[in-house]
Amino acid sequence: FITVSGNSLNTDRELLLNLKSFLENQNRVNRGRYSGWNRWTSNPCEWHGIMCSPDMERVTGINLSDSKISGEMFNNFSALTQLHHLDFSRNTLKGLIPDDLNRCHNLVYLNLSHNILGGELKLTGLTRLEKLDLSTNRFHGEVKFSFPAICNRLVVANLSMNNFIGRIDTFFDGCLNLMYLDLSSNKFTGNIWTGFSRLVEFSVSENRVSGLIPASSFSDNCNLIGLDLSVNMFHGEVPREISNCKKLVMLNLWGNKFSGPIPSELGSISTLEGLLLGNNEFSRVIPESLLNLNNLAVLDLSYNNFGGRLQEIFGRFRQLKSLVLQGNSYIDGLSSSGIHKLTNISRLDLSYNNFSGHLPAEFSEMVGLKFLILAYNQFTGPIPPQYGDLSQLQALDLSFNRLIWSIPPSVGNLRSLLWLMLANNSLTGEIPGELGNCSSLLWLNLANNQLSGRFPPELANIGRNPTLTFESNRRSSAMIAGPSDCLVTKRLLTMDYSPFGFIYTILTRKICKNVWDQLLQGYGFFQVCVKGSPVRKYRVSGYLQLSGNQLTGEVPSDIGKMQQFSVLHLSYNQFNGELPVEIGNLPLVVLNISWNKFSGQIPREIGNLNCLQNLDLSHNNFSGIFPTNLNCLNELSKFNISFNPQIAGQIPNIGQLATFEEESYLGNPLLHSRLFKLQDPTVPPLNTGKQALPGEEESEDGFWWKALLMEYGCGMAFGMVMLCICVVKVQPKWVVNNVEGWHQLKAVRPWKKNGSRGGGRII
Repeated sequence: FITVSGNSLNTDRELLLNLKSFLENQNRVNRGRYSGWNRWTSNPCEWHGIMCSPDMERVTGINLSDSKISGEMFNNFSALTQLHHLDFSRNTLKGLIPDDLNRCHNLVYLNLSHNILGGELKLTGLTRLEKLDLSTNRFHGEVKFSFPAICNRLVVANLSMNNFIGRIDTFFDGCLNLMYLDLSSNKFTGNIWTGFSRLVEFSVSENRVSGLIPASSFSDNCNLIGLDLSVNMFHGEVPREISNCKKLVMLNLWGNKFSGPIPSELGSISTLEGLLLGNNEFSRVIPESLLNLNNLAVLDLSYNNFGGRLQEIFGRFRQLKSLVLQGNSYIDGLSSSGIHKLTNISRLDLSYNNFSGHLPAEFSEMVGLKFLILAYNQFTGPIPPQYGDLSQLQALDLSFNRLIWSIPPSVGNLRSLLWLMLANNSLTGEIPGELGNCSSLLWLNLANNQLSGRFPPELANIGRNPTLTFESNRRSSAMIAGPSDCLVTKRLLTMDYSPFGFIYTILTRKICKNVWDQLLQGYGFFQVCVKGSPVRKYRVSGYLQLSGNQLTGEVPSDIGKMQQFSVLHLSYNQFNGELPVEIGNLPLVVLNISWNKFSGQIPREIGNLNCLQNLDLSHNNFSGIFPTNLNCLNELSKFNISFNPQIAGQIPNIGQLATFEEESYLGNPLLHSRLFKLQDPTVPPLNTGKQALPGEEESEDGFWWKALLMEYGCGMAFGMVMLCICVVKVQPKWVVNNVEGWHQLKAVRPWKKNGSRGGGRII
């Protein structure tokens, strides 16, 4: 690089042009707006992302956040001697922070968050820094190389979501101006830093910090508004001195080993809005003083092993908007608990308990309810038709219970409903056509019941217009989120087969909240295909899961209307007739219609599903010529057409279909391949030693949760395969398990896996 001497706007301009050339050399395509520098004006103060001094004589700031910049960092920022502000956040910068940055002695604001920068942090020269954000990167090592060296003026420090290690108990003592410190989602160890009460917000969540919380940590002049110690290894009792924090709005102690009583002194913190005490070992006595917290909106006491009947006091928290009591082993019914009197509540989560008896019809009195989560209990009897009166309901999860009778048609009144989860019960009767009136319903799971009858044509209308629900959520203020929300997010998204365009393998609470907020507001989080083109775009994308029932008849051609759906599971039913060609109009990523009685030709239109990654047509009665245009499905990574003995033709020797093993084609004697000899249909299906249930074709981690994280590269294969000329991209091979005896296995429910009750992994 050219080091420019002198102190003028012209020298700053030359330096910025060097920066532009550097960025353009590293980013040949998809360049940001910096590429327009010097194109229309030579005055750098008028360039995008450039800030200048009031007299317009010097460059003082660069903001190129979210500018599609990749590669390493520029190594000559120090030549901008008046640089105060530097923001390269939300790019894909990699490598180390160059030593040159340490010579930017006037830097006040530095934001490099949301990149893939790594190495140890050594910023000792930035002694005038006031705001530092390095969150969501790959930094490692200890923070002692930068703290307390840069503490002098520091007000905000965000080091979250990195790989920092070591202790934190001494390095911030000299940061006397520090007000906001976020150390969450790292690998810090040792004891807590006891000076945190002089901050306004402090988070060390999702680390490995341990020990007791000293009472002296909560000084008389405690300034805390937010304190997050969740998901660590703290133990002992919560000090009563926490009541010194009179301004506290959010207290999150979730996921530790705190024990003893919940401090009654918490009831004196009148500002408290969020109290998250879940996943600890607190005693089951809930202090009456908490009823005095008129601003308390969120109460999470999940996973505390309370047991017994639900405490009567919960029915008196009339101010609550969210109550989370999942995973507490509560027993008996809910009708006498008085919990239905919480008329202000919008979210109630009682999942993973042992509640029994009938579902309380009185819940319909909770008119503001948006999320009702009662999954994984032992409720019996019918679904109360009164639930159809909950006009604001957006998620109803009653899965993994013992519910019987039919789905009440009144559920069709729920125009705001986004999720309906009724899987793994004993529901009977037909799917009510009234469900088609649920215009927001994008995620429907009715798997593993005893539903019968046809696929109602009206069902194809679900999810046709969720815009009003999304717009309502955009106007609403976000609720305090805790780790329990992450568990619900995972379950409602059914990670095993959701078509994620991008997501993280480790869901920190921040990522969960971001995923959840985007989803509820209808922003383009899921990546789906544009019909007839490999081009992708981002939008919400739903799933329909009907596996493991007794549904019959033909699938109606109306299914082609379901343009918001990327996952279609109809396996283990008794559907018959021809598969409608309109199915080729959908933006599908997953299509599983195995173990039915479909007949006729496999629609060639399936070959138009450019983003299809999982196609299972096995164990049906398809006939005719094998559609070789399926070889054009370049994204296909799982394929099974076995045991359709009337299908004839040649399996391509090269291309996508040639990457699959023999198990994908077994039991089809009229199919031919030069790669392997196919099994006679009279031979029983391959027994792998594992009997998989619908939705459990993959490992515990889930195929879709892993495979859809990959960004696939492009490959080329030359040649003509039958009637199809394709650009072929070879994907990983996935051996398909053919299953015998599912219907017999289903009869001996509940089936247990990893200690959980229920019939499989369809959740």
